[in-house]
Amino acid sequence: MKINRNLCNQKNEILHYLRDRAAESYEEIIKKHGERDYKKRAGAINKAIINTVQNLKTIIIQRSIAHSWPRAETLNNVLMITYCSYVVMIEYRNRAWAYDYMAFSRRIGELWEPFCKLCFDFPVRNDVELFEPPLFSDVKAMLQQEIRDYINTLNITDPEKKQLLAYYDKVWGLVSSGGIKLELDLHFKIDDHLYNVDFKSGFQSNEKGNTNRLLLVASIYKNIIGASNECLLFVRAKEDENNHYLQTLKNSGIWDVFCGEETYERIKAYSGFDLASWVETNIQWQKDLEPDTLAYFNDNDLIKYLLW
Repeated sequence: MKINRNLCNQKNEILHYLRDRAAESYEEIIKKHGERDYKKRAGAINKAIINTVQNLKTIIIQRSIAHSWPRAETLNNVLMITYCSYVVMIEYRNRAWAYDYMAFSRRIGELWEPFCKLCFDFPVRNDVELFEPPLFSDVKAMLQQEIRDYINTLNITDPEKKQLLAYYDKVWGLVSSGGIKLELDLHFKIDDHLYNVDFKSGFQSNEKGNTNRLLLVASIYKNIIGASNECLLFVRAKEDENNHYLQTLKNSGIWDVFCGEETYERIKAYSGFDLASWVETNIQWQKDLEPDTLAYFNDNDLIKYLLW
């Protein structure tokens, strides 16, 4: 398979290449793990396909730099390679360990997030940059020092200052006892404005813990780290007005929530790439999956989950 800037228009060739590579790997995996150890077989074939795709992406990136491909052209090729790898991974995962509805619906959602993030790994806009999120320990140290400096300026006695600091330290002990992770799924900046993004395939009825964490994290970004931080929630599914946890985030004033088509509109606005149009034009699960996989999905009512 020739890797050039026109690779994005050669879906069938990519699928054929990836399937041949996967077949080679799968034969070795069967010899190693046998027919009965289906979990190890599934994990091993996924890893093999991921390694193959990573090699292809590396070549694409090198050639795009060497030959000054336009940004959109690079992204188009990376998206096509990624989507084709998803097709082949789903096929071989199903052969190694047949999907049930829970595993399959979850997997389709899991694949969507990194696919969307490619628009920010290879942004069309020139002013988009990824950044590393802060550590909570650094934020805590900064705020503690600010408060200590302020308390020391108060017109109170030294014992009173000491007592006030002791109460302050007790509060911090409660807040940070469980550890707070400020890293979300995506962090990018445009000019001096920082965007912190969490992706969700959809909201379930058991999202209480995750919702509370997201509220806490956004509060730290907006109220402590700085007003230049914006927290965005990108949801794949259409808005569910009856979902209490989603509505809590939407009405919080600290999360900007986008669902369904709105999510794709925001991705286009921030990255400069029309991912919705790309998905509509190129992603054809039922056409691209091999007949045996498609037949299994039809027989087990899994087709309905093939929706992005």
